[in-house]
Amino acid sequence: MELTILICFAAYTVLLFLVMWLTSRKGSGNDAFFRGGRKSPWFVVAYGMIGASLSGVTFMSVPGGVYAGDFTYMPLVFGYVIGYAVIAFLLLPLYYKLNLTSIYSYLEQRFGIASERTGSLFFIISRLLGSALRMYLVVFVLYEFVFHEWGLPFWLPAVIFIAIILLYTFRGGIKTVVWTDTLQTTFLLLAAVVTVVAILKQLDMSLPQLLERSAEKGYTRMFETDVSHPKYYWKQILSGAFITITMTGLDQDMMQKNLTCKSLRAAQKNVLTSSVLFIVVNILFLSLGAALLAYAAETGFPLPTNESGNVVGDKIFPSIAFHISPFTAVVFVLGMVAAGYSSADGTLTALTTTTCYDFLGFDRKGFSEKKQLRLRRLVHVAFALLYLVVIIAFRPFHTQSLIDTLFDIAGFTYGPLLGMYAFGLFTKRRVRDWAVPVVAVLSPVICYLLKLFMPQWTGYHFGFELLLINGLLTFLGLLLSGVGMKQKPAAR
Repeated sequence: MELTILICFAAYTVLLFLVMWLTSRKGSGNDAFFRGGRKSPWFVVAYGMIGASLSGVTFMSVPGGVYAGDFTYMPLVFGYVIGYAVIAFLLLPLYYKLNLTSIYSYLEQRFGIASERTGSLFFIISRLLGSALRMYLVVFVLYEFVFHEWGLPFWLPAVIFIAIILLYTFRGGIKTVVWTDTLQTTFLLLAAVVTVVAILKQLDMSLPQLLERSAEKGYTRMFETDVSHPKYYWKQILSGAFITITMTGLDQDMMQKNLTCKSLRAAQKNVLTSSVLFIVVNILFLSLGAALLAYAAETGFPLPTNESGNVVGDKIFPSIAFHISPFTAVVFVLGMVAAGYSSADGTLTALTTTTCYDFLGFDRKGFSEKKQLRLRRLVHVAFALLYLVVIIAFRPFHTQSLIDTLFDIAGFTYGPLLGMYAFGLFTKRRVRDWAVPVVAVLSPVICYLLKLFMPQWTGYHFGFELLLINGLLTFLGLLLSGVGMKQKPAAR
Protein backbone atom coordinates (compact mmCIF):
# COMPACT_ATOMS: atom_id res chain seq x y z
CA MET A 1 0.00 0.00 0.00
CA GLU A 2 2.73 2.48 0.99
CA LEU A 3 4.59 1.83 -2.26
CA THR A 4 1.42 2.39 -4.30
CA ILE A 5 0.84 5.70 -2.55
CA LEU A 6 4.39 6.85 -3.25
CA ILE A 7 4.08 5.88 -6.93
CA CYS A 8 0.84 7.89 -7.24
CA PHE A 9 2.45 10.79 -5.42
CA ALA A 10 5.41 10.71 -7.82
CA ALA A 11 3.09 10.54 -10.85
CA TYR A 12 1.10 13.52 -9.61
CA THR A 13 4.30 15.48 -9.02
CA VAL A 14 5.46 14.75 -12.57
CA LEU A 15 2.11 16.08 -13.80
CA LEU A 16 2.70 19.31 -11.87
CA PHE A 17 6.11 19.75 -13.44
CA LEU A 18 4.57 19.20 -16.86
CA VAL A 19 2.14 22.06 -16.16
CA MET A 20 5.08 24.18 -14.97
CA TRP A 21 6.96 23.51 -18.21
CA LEU A 22 3.95 24.33 -20.39
CA THR A 23 3.20 27.60 -18.56
CA SER A 24 6.76 28.90 -18.26
CA ARG A 25 8.28 27.97 -21.61
CA LYS A 26 6.83 31.05 -23.37
CA GLY A 27 7.84 33.52 -20.72
CA SER A 28 9.32 33.14 -17.26
CA GLY A 29 10.61 36.63 -16.55
CA ASN A 30 9.74 38.89 -13.66
CA ASP A 31 6.45 40.09 -15.16
CA ALA A 32 5.27 36.50 -15.61
CA PHE A 33 6.43 35.57 -12.11
CA PHE A 34 4.75 38.52 -10.34
CA ARG A 35 1.71 39.31 -12.54
CA GLY A 36 1.25 36.38 -14.93
CA GLY A 37 1.38 38.85 -17.80
CA ARG A 38 -2.22 39.82 -16.85
CA LYS A 39 -3.49 37.12 -19.23
CA SER A 40 -5.14 34.55 -16.94
CA PRO A 41 -8.72 33.53 -17.94
CA TRP A 42 -11.09 34.52 -15.12
CA PHE A 43 -12.84 31.13 -14.98
CA VAL A 44 -9.50 29.34 -14.55
CA VAL A 45 -8.61 31.62 -11.63
CA ALA A 46 -12.08 31.15 -10.08
CA TYR A 47 -11.88 27.37 -10.20
CA GLY A 48 -8.28 27.29 -8.97
CA MET A 49 -9.09 29.56 -6.04
CA ILE A 50 -11.29 26.82 -4.59
CA GLY A 51 -8.27 24.61 -3.96
CA ALA A 52 -6.09 27.51 -2.83
CA SER A 53 -8.69 28.65 -0.29
CA LEU A 54 -9.72 25.25 1.01
CA SER A 55 -6.25 23.82 1.63
CA GLY A 56 -5.42 20.68 3.60
CA VAL A 57 -6.98 22.17 6.72
CA THR A 58 -10.45 22.40 5.19
CA PHE A 59 -9.88 19.04 3.53
CA MET A 60 -9.52 17.35 6.93
CA SER A 61 -10.65 19.73 9.67
CA VAL A 62 -14.04 20.63 8.19
CA PRO A 63 -15.19 17.00 7.79
CA GLY A 64 -13.60 16.10 11.13
CA GLY A 65 -15.16 19.14 12.78
CA VAL A 66 -18.67 17.73 12.24
CA TYR A 67 -17.99 15.40 15.19
CA ALA A 68 -17.81 18.28 17.68
CA GLY A 69 -19.45 21.16 15.81
CA ASP A 70 -22.09 19.63 13.50
CA PHE A 71 -22.68 21.88 10.44
CA THR A 72 -22.16 25.12 12.42
CA TYR A 73 -19.30 25.97 10.04
CA MET A 74 -21.83 26.90 7.33
CA PRO A 75 -22.89 30.34 8.69
CA LEU A 76 -19.22 31.30 8.37
CA VAL A 77 -19.40 30.26 4.69
CA PHE A 78 -22.56 32.34 4.17
CA GLY A 79 -20.60 35.29 5.49
CA TYR A 80 -17.93 34.58 2.87
CA VAL A 81 -20.40 35.54 0.15
CA ILE A 82 -20.85 39.00 1.67
CA GLY A 83 -17.09 39.39 1.91
CA TYR A 84 -16.54 38.45 -1.72
CA ALA A 85 -19.06 41.08 -2.82
CA VAL A 86 -17.06 43.73 -0.92
CA ILE A 87 -13.86 42.53 -2.60
CA ALA A 88 -15.44 42.61 -6.05
CA PHE A 89 -16.93 46.09 -5.84
CA LEU A 90 -14.62 47.95 -3.43
CA LEU A 91 -11.12 46.49 -3.32
CA LEU A 92 -10.60 45.15 -6.84
CA PRO A 93 -11.49 48.49 -8.51
CA LEU A 94 -8.91 50.18 -6.25
CA TYR A 95 -6.17 47.66 -7.03
CA TYR A 96 -6.77 47.79 -10.78
CA LYS A 97 -7.01 51.58 -10.83
CA LEU A 98 -3.63 51.91 -9.10
CA ASN A 99 -2.15 49.09 -11.24
CA LEU A 100 -0.66 47.40 -8.18
CA THR A 101 1.64 44.39 -8.10
CA SER A 102 1.87 44.28 -4.30
CA ILE A 103 -1.44 45.39 -2.82
CA TYR A 104 0.39 46.93 0.16
CA SER A 105 1.78 49.60 -2.17
CA TYR A 106 -1.60 51.26 -1.59
CA LEU A 107 -0.64 51.86 2.05
CA GLU A 108 2.55 53.61 0.95
CA GLN A 109 0.58 55.90 -1.38
CA ARG A 110 -2.00 56.65 1.29
CA PHE A 111 0.12 56.89 4.46
CA GLY A 112 3.83 56.34 3.84
CA ILE A 113 6.59 53.78 3.54
CA ALA A 114 6.40 52.63 7.20
CA SER A 115 2.72 51.83 6.75
CA GLU A 116 3.41 49.85 3.58
CA ARG A 117 6.08 47.78 5.29
CA THR A 118 3.88 47.28 8.35
CA GLY A 119 1.05 45.89 6.23
CA SER A 120 3.45 43.73 4.28
CA LEU A 121 5.11 42.41 7.44
CA PHE A 122 1.79 41.41 9.01
CA PHE A 123 0.90 39.58 5.79
CA ILE A 124 4.26 37.81 5.77
CA ILE A 125 3.90 36.67 9.39
CA SER A 126 0.32 35.54 8.92
CA ARG A 127 0.82 33.74 5.62
CA LEU A 128 4.13 32.19 6.56
CA LEU A 129 2.60 30.67 9.70
CA GLY A 130 -0.80 29.88 8.20
CA SER A 131 0.43 28.32 4.99
CA ALA A 132 3.21 26.40 6.71
CA LEU A 133 0.67 24.93 9.14
CA ARG A 134 -1.55 23.91 6.24
CA MET A 135 1.44 22.20 4.68
CA TYR A 136 2.29 20.69 8.07
CA LEU A 137 -1.06 18.88 8.10
CA VAL A 138 -0.29 17.23 4.76
CA VAL A 139 3.17 16.20 5.93
CA PHE A 140 1.68 14.96 9.22
CA VAL A 141 -0.79 12.66 7.46
CA LEU A 142 1.77 11.28 5.02
CA TYR A 143 4.17 10.66 7.88
CA GLU A 144 1.56 8.95 10.07
CA PHE A 145 0.24 6.68 7.33
CA VAL A 146 3.27 6.13 5.06
CA PHE A 147 6.70 7.28 6.21
CA HIS A 148 6.23 6.28 9.85
CA GLU A 149 5.64 2.67 8.78
CA TRP A 150 9.12 2.64 7.24
CA GLY A 151 10.82 4.14 10.28
CA LEU A 152 11.71 7.36 8.45
CA PRO A 153 11.98 10.74 10.28
CA PHE A 154 9.21 13.35 10.23
CA TRP A 155 11.40 15.99 8.59
CA LEU A 156 11.96 13.89 5.44
CA PRO A 157 8.49 14.32 3.85
CA ALA A 158 8.64 18.00 4.86
CA VAL A 159 11.90 18.48 2.95
CA ILE A 160 10.50 16.61 -0.08
CA PHE A 161 7.35 18.74 -0.23
CA ILE A 162 9.11 22.06 0.17
CA ALA A 163 11.74 21.13 -2.44
CA ILE A 164 9.06 20.19 -4.99
CA ILE A 165 7.08 23.40 -4.45
CA LEU A 166 10.23 25.49 -4.68
CA LEU A 167 11.24 23.84 -7.95
CA TYR A 168 7.94 24.15 -9.82
CA THR A 169 7.33 27.77 -8.77
CA PHE A 170 10.95 28.89 -9.25
CA ARG A 171 10.58 29.90 -12.90
CA GLY A 172 6.94 30.64 -13.64
CA GLY A 173 5.77 32.00 -10.28
CA ILE A 174 2.15 33.14 -10.30
CA LYS A 175 1.77 32.28 -13.99
CA THR A 176 2.39 28.62 -13.15
CA VAL A 177 0.41 28.70 -9.89
CA VAL A 178 -2.81 29.86 -11.58
CA TRP A 179 -2.80 26.72 -13.74
CA THR A 180 -1.51 24.21 -11.19
CA ASP A 181 -4.28 25.35 -8.83
CA THR A 182 -6.88 24.08 -11.32
CA LEU A 183 -5.28 20.64 -11.31
CA GLN A 184 -5.08 20.62 -7.53
CA THR A 185 -8.68 21.73 -7.05
CA THR A 186 -9.82 18.83 -9.22
CA PHE A 187 -7.97 16.21 -7.16
CA LEU A 188 -9.05 17.76 -3.87
CA LEU A 189 -12.76 17.63 -4.81
CA LEU A 190 -12.38 14.20 -6.39
CA ALA A 191 -11.09 12.76 -3.11
CA ALA A 192 -14.16 14.03 -1.22
CA VAL A 193 -16.63 12.78 -3.82
CA VAL A 194 -14.99 9.35 -4.14
CA THR A 195 -14.98 8.85 -0.36
CA VAL A 196 -18.65 9.81 0.01
CA VAL A 197 -19.65 7.47 -2.82
CA ALA A 198 -17.58 4.61 -1.32
CA ILE A 199 -19.20 5.07 2.09
CA LEU A 200 -22.70 5.21 0.62
CA LYS A 201 -21.98 2.02 -1.28
CA GLN A 202 -20.69 0.21 1.81
CA LEU A 203 -23.64 1.35 3.91
CA ASP A 204 -26.10 0.65 1.08
CA MET A 205 -27.87 4.01 1.34
CA SER A 206 -28.44 7.10 -0.76
CA LEU A 207 -27.14 10.58 0.03
CA PRO A 208 -30.62 11.85 1.10
CA GLN A 209 -30.93 8.85 3.43
CA LEU A 210 -27.50 9.57 4.88
CA LEU A 211 -28.35 13.23 5.52
CA GLU A 212 -31.70 12.25 7.02
CA ARG A 213 -30.01 9.87 9.43
CA SER A 214 -27.37 12.48 10.23
CA ALA A 215 -30.11 15.04 10.92
CA GLU A 216 -31.75 12.64 13.39
CA LYS A 217 -28.46 12.51 15.29
CA GLY A 218 -28.08 16.30 15.17
CA TYR A 219 -25.03 16.34 12.91
CA THR A 220 -26.61 18.64 10.30
CA ARG A 221 -27.46 21.41 12.79
CA MET A 222 -26.20 24.64 11.21
CA PHE A 223 -27.15 27.42 13.59
CA GLU A 224 -25.79 27.78 17.13
CA THR A 225 -28.28 30.03 18.98
CA ASP A 226 -26.38 30.47 22.26
CA VAL A 227 -25.15 34.09 22.14
CA SER A 228 -22.18 33.35 24.42
CA HIS A 229 -20.99 30.44 22.28
CA PRO A 230 -17.94 31.11 20.01
CA LYS A 231 -19.95 29.73 17.06
CA TYR A 232 -23.15 31.74 17.60
CA TYR A 233 -24.48 32.00 14.05
CA TRP A 234 -24.66 35.79 13.73
CA LYS A 235 -21.08 36.02 14.95
CA GLN A 236 -20.18 33.38 12.38
CA ILE A 237 -21.85 35.23 9.49
CA LEU A 238 -20.31 38.57 10.43
CA SER A 239 -16.93 36.99 11.04
CA GLY A 240 -17.11 35.09 7.75
CA ALA A 241 -17.61 38.33 5.86
CA PHE A 242 -14.65 40.04 7.48
CA ILE A 243 -12.45 36.93 7.35
CA THR A 244 -12.98 36.92 3.58
CA ILE A 245 -12.34 40.64 3.24
CA THR A 246 -9.10 40.34 5.18
CA MET A 247 -7.83 36.84 4.34
CA THR A 248 -8.67 37.23 0.65
CA GLY A 249 -9.16 40.91 -0.17
CA LEU A 250 -6.23 42.15 1.94
CA ASP A 251 -4.08 39.09 1.27
CA GLN A 252 -1.34 39.32 -1.35
CA ASP A 253 -1.49 35.59 -2.06
CA MET A 254 -5.17 35.52 -3.02
CA MET A 255 -5.28 38.93 -4.69
CA GLN A 256 -2.14 38.34 -6.74
CA LYS A 257 -4.05 35.58 -8.54
CA ASN A 258 -7.01 37.89 -9.13
CA LEU A 259 -4.71 40.60 -10.46
CA THR A 260 -3.48 38.24 -13.20
CA CYS A 261 -6.90 38.51 -14.89
CA LYS A 262 -7.09 40.51 -18.11
CA SER A 263 -9.38 43.24 -16.75
CA LEU A 264 -11.25 44.45 -13.69
CA ARG A 265 -14.51 43.03 -15.03
CA ALA A 266 -12.92 39.60 -15.51
CA ALA A 267 -11.51 39.69 -11.97
CA GLN A 268 -14.93 40.62 -10.56
CA LYS A 269 -16.59 37.71 -12.38
CA ASN A 270 -13.92 35.43 -10.97
CA VAL A 271 -14.51 36.55 -7.37
CA LEU A 272 -18.32 36.41 -7.53
CA THR A 273 -18.23 32.96 -9.14
CA SER A 274 -15.86 31.74 -6.44
CA SER A 275 -18.26 32.87 -3.71
CA VAL A 276 -21.04 30.66 -5.08
CA LEU A 277 -18.71 27.70 -5.57
CA PHE A 278 -17.54 27.94 -1.96
CA ILE A 279 -21.06 27.29 -0.67
CA VAL A 280 -21.40 24.15 -2.78
CA VAL A 281 -17.92 22.86 -1.94
CA ASN A 282 -18.25 23.40 1.81
CA ILE A 283 -21.61 21.60 1.85
CA LEU A 284 -19.82 18.74 0.10
CA PHE A 285 -17.11 18.60 2.78
CA LEU A 286 -19.60 18.82 5.65
CA SER A 287 -21.63 16.04 4.03
CA LEU A 288 -18.41 14.06 3.86
CA GLY A 289 -18.01 14.59 7.60
CA ALA A 290 -21.53 13.28 8.20
CA ALA A 291 -20.77 10.27 5.98
CA LEU A 292 -17.60 9.51 7.94
CA LEU A 293 -19.47 9.57 11.25
CA ALA A 294 -22.28 7.45 9.82
CA TYR A 295 -19.72 4.91 8.62
CA ALA A 296 -18.11 4.77 12.07
CA ALA A 297 -21.49 4.35 13.78
CA GLU A 298 -22.79 1.67 11.40
CA THR A 299 -19.61 -0.42 11.23
CA GLY A 300 -18.28 0.08 14.75
CA PHE A 301 -15.11 1.68 13.42
CA PRO A 302 -13.32 3.33 16.38
CA LEU A 303 -12.74 7.03 15.90
CA PRO A 304 -9.07 8.04 16.37
CA THR A 305 -8.19 9.45 19.79
CA ASN A 306 -5.21 11.11 21.44
CA GLU A 307 -3.40 9.98 24.59
CA SER A 308 -6.13 11.55 26.74
CA GLY A 309 -8.83 9.55 25.00
CA ASN A 310 -10.32 12.55 23.16
CA VAL A 311 -11.38 12.13 19.53
CA VAL A 312 -8.95 13.86 17.13
CA GLY A 313 -11.08 15.41 14.39
CA ASP A 314 -8.19 15.93 12.00
CA LYS A 315 -7.55 12.15 11.91
CA ILE A 316 -11.13 10.96 11.23
CA PHE A 317 -11.04 11.38 7.43
CA PRO A 318 -7.62 9.75 6.84
CA SER A 319 -8.30 6.90 9.28
CA ILE A 320 -11.54 5.89 7.59
CA ALA A 321 -10.25 6.51 4.04
CA PHE A 322 -7.34 4.16 4.69
CA HIS A 323 -9.69 1.61 6.28
CA ILE A 324 -12.31 1.44 3.51
CA SER A 325 -10.10 0.30 0.62
CA PRO A 326 -6.71 0.85 -1.04
CA PHE A 327 -8.43 2.93 -3.70
CA THR A 328 -9.96 5.42 -1.24
CA ALA A 329 -6.59 5.58 0.54
CA VAL A 330 -4.77 6.49 -2.67
CA VAL A 331 -7.41 9.05 -3.68
CA PHE A 332 -7.28 10.57 -0.19
CA VAL A 333 -3.50 10.95 -0.35
CA LEU A 334 -3.69 12.55 -3.79
CA GLY A 335 -6.32 14.97 -2.47
CA MET A 336 -4.16 15.79 0.52
CA VAL A 337 -1.10 16.31 -1.66
CA ALA A 338 -3.11 18.56 -3.98
CA ALA A 339 -4.43 20.54 -1.01
CA GLY A 340 -0.93 20.93 0.39
CA TYR A 341 0.56 22.10 -2.87
CA SER A 342 -2.30 24.54 -3.59
CA SER A 343 -2.05 26.19 -0.18
CA ALA A 344 1.71 26.64 -0.32
CA ASP A 345 2.75 27.36 -3.92
CA GLY A 346 0.83 30.61 -4.31
CA THR A 347 1.80 31.75 -0.83
CA LEU A 348 5.49 31.16 -1.51
CA THR A 349 5.16 33.27 -4.65
CA ALA A 350 3.20 35.99 -2.82
CA LEU A 351 5.72 36.17 0.02
CA THR A 352 8.45 36.64 -2.55
CA THR A 353 6.43 39.33 -4.33
CA THR A 354 5.61 41.43 -1.28
CA THR A 355 9.21 41.24 -0.01
CA CYS A 356 10.61 42.27 -3.38
CA TYR A 357 8.22 45.20 -3.83
CA ASP A 358 7.56 46.44 -0.30
CA PHE A 359 10.97 45.91 1.28
CA LEU A 360 13.46 45.71 -1.59
CA GLY A 361 11.70 48.40 -3.64
CA PHE A 362 11.48 46.73 -7.06
CA ASP A 363 9.04 49.44 -8.17
CA ARG A 364 11.13 52.33 -6.77
CA LYS A 365 14.85 51.64 -7.06
CA GLY A 366 15.24 50.97 -10.77
CA PHE A 367 16.96 47.60 -10.45
CA SER A 368 17.95 45.96 -13.71
CA GLU A 369 15.99 42.89 -14.84
CA LYS A 370 19.03 40.74 -14.10
CA LYS A 371 19.40 42.05 -10.54
CA GLN A 372 15.67 41.67 -9.90
CA LEU A 373 15.88 38.06 -11.06
CA ARG A 374 18.79 37.30 -8.73
CA LEU A 375 17.16 38.95 -5.70
CA ARG A 376 13.80 37.31 -6.45
CA ARG A 377 15.36 33.85 -6.49
CA LEU A 378 17.26 34.43 -3.24
CA VAL A 379 14.09 35.59 -1.49
CA HIS A 380 12.13 32.64 -2.91
CA VAL A 381 14.62 30.11 -1.53
CA ALA A 382 14.80 31.88 1.84
CA PHE A 383 11.04 31.64 2.35
CA ALA A 384 11.06 27.98 1.35
CA LEU A 385 13.59 27.33 4.12
CA LEU A 386 11.46 29.28 6.62
CA TYR A 387 8.49 27.11 5.64
CA LEU A 388 10.51 24.04 6.51
CA VAL A 389 11.53 25.42 9.91
CA VAL A 390 7.91 26.25 10.88
CA ILE A 391 6.60 22.83 9.78
CA ILE A 392 9.18 20.91 11.78
CA ALA A 393 8.93 23.17 14.84
CA PHE A 394 5.11 23.00 15.05
CA ARG A 395 4.78 19.25 15.46
CA PRO A 396 4.85 19.18 19.31
CA PHE A 397 2.11 21.87 19.42
CA HIS A 398 -0.51 20.07 17.27
CA THR A 399 -3.12 19.63 20.02
CA GLN A 400 -6.34 21.03 18.49
CA SER A 401 -8.12 21.24 15.17
CA LEU A 402 -5.83 23.24 12.91
CA ILE A 403 -8.68 25.23 11.41
CA ASP A 404 -9.23 26.82 14.87
CA THR A 405 -5.51 27.51 15.21
CA LEU A 406 -5.39 29.19 11.80
CA PHE A 407 -8.36 31.44 12.52
CA ASP A 408 -6.81 32.38 15.86
CA ILE A 409 -3.66 33.46 14.02
CA ALA A 410 -5.72 35.35 11.43
CA GLY A 411 -7.62 37.22 14.13
CA PHE A 412 -4.38 38.66 15.48
CA THR A 413 -2.47 39.28 12.24
CA TYR A 414 -5.15 40.39 9.77
CA GLY A 415 -6.92 42.73 12.22
CA PRO A 416 -4.34 45.52 11.79
CA LEU A 417 -4.62 45.19 7.99
CA LEU A 418 -8.39 45.53 8.24
CA GLY A 419 -8.04 48.66 10.37
CA MET A 420 -5.44 50.26 8.09
CA TYR A 421 -7.38 49.70 4.86
CA ALA A 422 -10.69 50.77 6.41
CA PHE A 423 -9.09 53.97 7.67
CA GLY A 424 -7.52 54.68 4.28
CA LEU A 425 -10.66 53.98 2.26
CA PHE A 426 -13.35 55.54 4.42
CA THR A 427 -11.65 58.62 5.86
CA LYS A 428 -9.69 61.52 4.43
CA ARG A 429 -7.55 61.88 7.52
CA ARG A 430 -3.78 61.62 7.57
CA VAL A 431 -1.70 59.68 10.07
CA ARG A 432 1.80 59.93 11.43
CA ASP A 433 3.51 57.25 9.43
CA TRP A 434 5.97 56.35 12.20
CA ALA A 435 3.05 55.63 14.57
CA VAL A 436 1.41 53.03 12.31
CA PRO A 437 3.72 50.13 13.31
CA VAL A 438 3.17 50.97 17.00
CA VAL A 439 -0.61 50.93 16.63
CA ALA A 440 -0.50 47.75 14.53
CA VAL A 441 1.43 45.92 17.27
CA LEU A 442 -0.53 47.23 20.25
CA SER A 443 -3.93 46.28 18.80
CA PRO A 444 -3.33 42.50 18.63
CA VAL A 445 -1.62 42.57 22.03
CA ILE A 446 -4.76 44.10 23.57
CA CYS A 447 -6.90 41.53 21.72
CA TYR A 448 -4.80 38.69 23.06
CA LEU A 449 -5.30 39.93 26.61
CA LEU A 450 -9.06 40.21 26.01
CA LYS A 451 -9.20 36.65 24.66
CA LEU A 452 -7.21 35.43 27.66
CA PHE A 453 -9.08 37.18 30.48
CA MET A 454 -12.61 37.91 29.19
CA PRO A 455 -13.91 34.38 29.98
CA GLN A 456 -12.74 34.84 33.59
CA TRP A 457 -14.24 38.32 33.88
CA THR A 458 -17.59 37.86 32.13
CA GLY A 459 -17.90 34.24 30.98
CA TYR A 460 -17.87 35.42 27.35
CA HIS A 461 -15.66 33.49 24.92
CA PHE A 462 -14.39 35.30 21.85
CA GLY A 463 -14.71 33.60 18.49
CA PHE A 464 -13.69 34.91 15.08
CA GLU A 465 -15.21 38.30 15.95
CA LEU A 466 -11.92 39.11 17.66
CA LEU A 467 -10.73 40.03 14.16
CA LEU A 468 -13.27 42.89 14.08
CA ILE A 469 -12.24 44.18 17.49
CA ASN A 470 -8.61 44.10 16.40
CA GLY A 471 -9.45 46.08 13.26
CA LEU A 472 -11.49 48.60 15.25
CA LEU A 473 -8.68 49.16 17.75
CA THR A 474 -6.25 49.74 14.86
CA PHE A 475 -8.70 52.18 13.25
CA LEU A 476 -9.06 54.15 16.50
CA GLY A 477 -5.31 54.12 17.04
CA LEU A 478 -4.71 55.56 13.57
CA LEU A 479 -7.36 58.19 14.23
CA LEU A 480 -5.54 59.28 17.39
CA SER A 481 -2.16 59.22 15.65
CA GLY A 482 -3.34 61.79 13.14
CA VAL A 483 -4.77 64.31 15.63
CA GLY A 484 -3.71 67.82 14.63
CA MET A 485 -2.79 66.89 11.04
CA LYS A 486 -4.53 68.35 8.01
CA GLN A 487 -6.90 66.14 6.06
CA LYS A 488 -5.83 64.47 2.83
CA PRO A 489 -8.12 63.06 0.11
CA ALA A 490 -8.41 59.27 0.41
CA ALA A 491 -6.91 57.26 -2.43
CA ARG A 492 -9.61 55.47 -4.37
